[in-house]
Amino acid sequence: MAERPLGELLRHARQRLAGAGIADAAFDARLLVEHFSGTTRSDAIASPDRPVAQVAEIEAALDRRIAGEPVHRILGYRDFYGMRLSLSTETLEPRPDTETLVDAVLPFVHATAVRESVCRILDLGTGTGAIALALVTQEPKAEAIGVDVSEDALATAAANAEALGVSSRFSAKKSNWFAEIQGRHHLIVSNPPYISTSEIDDLQNEVRNFDPRRALDGGPDGLEPYRMIASGAGRHLEEGGLIGLEIGHDQRHDVTVIFEQAGYHLSAHYKDLGGNDRVLVFSC
Repeated sequence: MAERPLGELLRHARQRLAGAGIADAAFDARLLVEHFSGTTRSDAIASPDRPVAQVAEIEAALDRRIAGEPVHRILGYRDFYGMRLSLSTETLEPRPDTETLVDAVLPFVHATAVRESVCRILDLGTGTGAIALALVTQEPKAEAIGVDVSEDALATAAANAEALGVSSRFSAKKSNWFAEIQGRHHLIVSNPPYISTSEIDDLQNEVRNFDPRRALDGGPDGLEPYRMIASGAGRHLEEGGLIGLEIGHDQRHDVTVIFEQAGYHLSAHYKDLGGNDRVLVFSC
């Protein structure tokens, strides 16, 4: 395809997406055009007549977005807690709600690092490594193991750690929950699958069709991963340690009961930016 001016291409992309009913058409159009053309918002303002050669790539990306593929899947990355994390087919997109979990446990990580000269973190179902990597980038004395059953996810997490320069303090470990884990940790964190099996087909197309199912499916009632964590955490948690969990908006009571029955105490709970229950923190 022939070159097109940047400003014209941005208008065209926005119109295509808006015409297809994409809710954030202007934002998504800008992300896609900038990514595939190697331009910035400043370029669009200062040089709208700048010729763009990557028209075919941009049109193909617009086709994918119109077909329902999430914009960050097309870009291949998502920003989280100030980090740019690569995605893969077997990782969830790290979303802003999960930053609530990082905020909830980070003061404990800092305090433990000061007291013990290290804070050992275990991230169950690490995916892109988002939670663990956010914590180790924020605390230089933190060390983390990111656990997943997916080789693809583990490779993605390890690559993200390398890109962030924290590979010496992050290791990716294949394990079904605690099965292959040794030793004790000051903090166990997880954003586990928490959607009930029967509800997955009712999710938005962008989630149902593009997020990995095993990262969504929490079993018949959506609580099975919490039972696994509650039953196994005691063998891997230091005395005085914490467990930080992301939950579904209506799961606070049920998850609290599961952990209290396993001998833990709910020490804090947090809401996300939408005002929904999102994070529970348990102590021994």
